[in-house]
Amino acid sequence: MKPLQLFDPASSTYSYLLFDAATREALFIDPVDSQLERDLALLRDYALTLVWTVETHAHADHITSAGQLVEHTGARSAAPEGCGIMTAASQLGDGDVLRFGSEQVRVIHTPGHTAGSVSYLWRQHVFTGDTLLINGCGRTDFQSGSAEALYRSITQRLFSLPDDTVVWPGHDYQGRTHSTIAAEKAGNTRIAGKSLAEFVATMTQLKLPRPARMDEALPANQNSGLGVGRQDADGAALLDVQPAEGYAGNVSPELANQWWQDGEAVLIDVRTDAEREWVGFVPGAVALAWKQWPGMALNPQFDEALKAAVPAGGKAVMLCRSGVRSIAAAKRAAELGLEAYNILEGFEGDPDDQAHRGARGGWRFRGLPWRQN
Repeated sequence: MKPLQLFDPASSTYSYLLFDAATREALFIDPVDSQLERDLALLRDYALTLVWTVETHAHADHITSAGQLVEHTGARSAAPEGCGIMTAASQLGDGDVLRFGSEQVRVIHTPGHTAGSVSYLWRQHVFTGDTLLINGCGRTDFQSGSAEALYRSITQRLFSLPDDTVVWPGHDYQGRTHSTIAAEKAGNTRIAGKSLAEFVATMTQLKLPRPARMDEALPANQNSGLGVGRQDADGAALLDVQPAEGYAGNVSPELANQWWQDGEAVLIDVRTDAEREWVGFVPGAVALAWKQWPGMALNPQFDEALKAAVPAGGKAVMLCRSGVRSIAAAKRAAELGLEAYNILEGFEGDPDDQAHRGARGGWRFRGLPWRQN
């Protein structure tokens, strides 16, 4: 059984989807935000239930879609405990195991590219992120990198795996898809047959350019990819509309509430029935789930119920947990002829550094009308 290997051309990033053939439960490794629609479609096409989305490290060259996948699928997020991705629901240490159906992956701490980098072992496959590449390895000159640590991670941890273990890297820039431990031990030009001193000298001499998206990607990835493009909720930004592609725009909770109270827009709460029951609801808002449990399946009644709730050509403002699903709902509403907006902070806002919601923005945090059963 092989993983599904997915590729993002812009960053030359490989993502991996593993699943249990019997239960259809799945685990996603290193998803990319620009490929979210592709990945959601893949989950639907394979009839998979995503239970985990995981990172090998905090990426500097692209933005993860982990937080968005959690919102769309109900999965849990996990990240290496040394990477500062505190918004992930689970912090992973060496030897930890994640299960999906009857399958499991084991965490191998492989620092060096970053201090927290890990690899994931599944059956006879190892997913090495930026630690071990095909005929190469990750850089060590920034983001807590260490050539000495990387040398030990590769030679003592990864090269101790059986020779026939298949290596699935986080990147490749020459179209190669996978390798083996035996092949890398024998022929990897960065490290094969080299002493620690020789390897350190090699890494010191690389002089690689700074990743183009580093300043944007690192803070976004430490927030599980959520909140990208948000404005600070102060000053004039409170009543501004941010342009958006595919629908009318993004608005603050305050502006959405103003429109709603003045009768200018219909407020549509697209969270699941369970979320409204457990977390709280907005009295008077139209409760119309975009997806529902079990399995976070798309609501087949969404279109007709939305058209019944909002007059033709009318204005709708979509509210979800943290502004992810409501984007998809707003795009669909626009396709149906409505002037549709998304409340980008959502009802609960983004998770904080304890992976808890409700303290970093959102409808409830802003003191707008809500109740809890």
